[in-house]
Amino acid sequence: MLVHANRLQLKDFRLILAIRDTGQLALAAAQLAMTQPAASRMLAGIEQAIGAPVFHRHPKGMTPTPIGEIIARNAVGLLNNLDRTLGEVHAVGLGRAGSARVGAVTGSAVAFVVPAIQQLKKTAAKADIHVDVAPSDALIAGLLKGEYDFVLSRIPAGTDARQFNIRRGRVEVVRFLVRESHPLAGQKLSSLGDLAGFEWVIQAPHTPMRQAVEEAFVTRAIPLPDEIVNTTSLLVMIAYLSSSDAIGPISREVGELLGPKGIESGLVALELDEPIIVNPYHLISRKNHVMSPLAQHLRELVVATMAGEGGE
Repeated sequence: MLVHANRLQLKDFRLILAIRDTGQLALAAAQLAMTQPAASRMLAGIEQAIGAPVFHRHPKGMTPTPIGEIIARNAVGLLNNLDRTLGEVHAVGLGRAGSARVGAVTGSAVAFVVPAIQQLKKTAAKADIHVDVAPSDALIAGLLKGEYDFVLSRIPAGTDARQFNIRRGRVEVVRFLVRESHPLAGQKLSSLGDLAGFEWVIQAPHTPMRQAVEEAFVTRAIPLPDEIVNTTSLLVMIAYLSSSDAIGPISREVGELLGPKGIESGLVALELDEPIIVNPYHLISRKNHVMSPLAQHLRELVVATMAGEGGE
C-alpha cells in the first residue's frame, strides 16, 4: 500500500479534491474541464499508484476512504501553497515585494496588525497584504488550510495545539459602546447593574466576548439582557448602535478607535469600575510552514508592536 504514492501529480490532487467536494465523478470532471472517461482513467491510475482505493463507490455517489481523506486534507494545503507561490512570483514580476496573508480577531487587528502594516509599508510600499477579521474558529480553520501565514487568535476547544508555533498574546478588556445621545453616555457607572434594561447588540453565543460578558452578569447576580441582536460584524454593530439605545460590548482597542479621540463615529465607550477581561488571544502559525520574507517581516513587526504595548 502507498508504494508509489510519490508518483502523484498536482492534477491528481485536484481531481481527488474535486471528487470529495462534489461527491460525483461526472461533476468533478466537469469542474476540471475533463471528460468523465478521462477522469475515471486518472482515478484508476491514482488508486493503482497508491495501492488502495481512494473513494468508496455508492449508488448515489462517492465518499473518501480513510486514505482518501488523508490525501484530500493535505491536498488543500499543498494546492493553496502552490497558488500562493505562483501569486508571489507574479507579484515580484510586477515589481512588488511579495505577499502576506494574516487573520486576526477584531481587537488584535486594530491594536497590532494595522500598526505593523503601516510600519511595513514604509519600506515595502508595493507589498500585497491581505487581512481577514473573523472569529477564532474560522481563523484557525483557515490557518490549517494554508490560507494564512499567521493569525492572532484563540485556539478553539478540541484543537490540537501541538501543531502550532504559539507566542503568548494579550487579553482583551471589554468596553461598552453606545451612541453619544444614549441615556448612559457621560455618566459615571459603578457596576453592570447600571446597564440593565437596555437592548444589546453582541457577538453570538459561545464566542469569548459573549461568554466573558455573560459570566460577569451571572457572577454579579444581574439578570442577562432580554433583548439581544447577535452579529459578528463590527459594521452591523456600529450601524445598529448609531440608530438605537442599544449597548455593544467591544474590545478596548475598538472603543478607542471609535470613540471621541478616534474616528468620530458618533459613539462613545462606557467604562465600569470593575473591568471585564476576555481570555487572551495569541500569535499563532503552523509548524513546518515556511513564510515568505515579507510575511516573516510582518510577523516580526506585529511581535514588536505587541511588546511595545506591554505584551510578551
